[in-house]
Amino acid sequence: MEETGGEPDVVDCDKGTDEFVFFDCSAESPKGRRSVCYDREAWEARKKFKPENTALDMAADMGIEILTEEQFRSLQQLGDFDKKTSSWVRTPAEIRRLGGALFCDFRYGQVFVYHNGADSYYANRGFRGSLRV
Repeated sequence: MEETGGEPDVVDCDKGTDEFVFFDCSAESPKGRRSVCYDREAWEARKKFKPENTALDMAADMGIEILTEEQFRSLQQLGDFDKKTSSWVRTPAEIRRLGGALFCDFRYGQVFVYHNGADSYYANRGFRGSLRV
């Protein structure tokens, strides 16, 4: 996580599994994980200007999961994250099946959840990860 600009920190301890839960706690979506579309299917569907990678592929290669919307909201209880960037979040299968994907940011003291085509990518959109150890 750190190699791509993330700042992993313990955010919870799951007493049921005796695991520590880590989230990326960098102020903005990690620089080394930006400008990626959502998943491989979206990447393959792009005809031109494909990004170098996808959020789900990078997360799998790193051995982490991208945050869910609920996890993103709980992260905001620890501070203000993604005030200038946005982060892809785990997208429900029905939305993904229709070609979309979800992302979140924090503006005006509030978490906003948006949608975009899963094949889109922007210089200020990346993803945050979680890891259980």
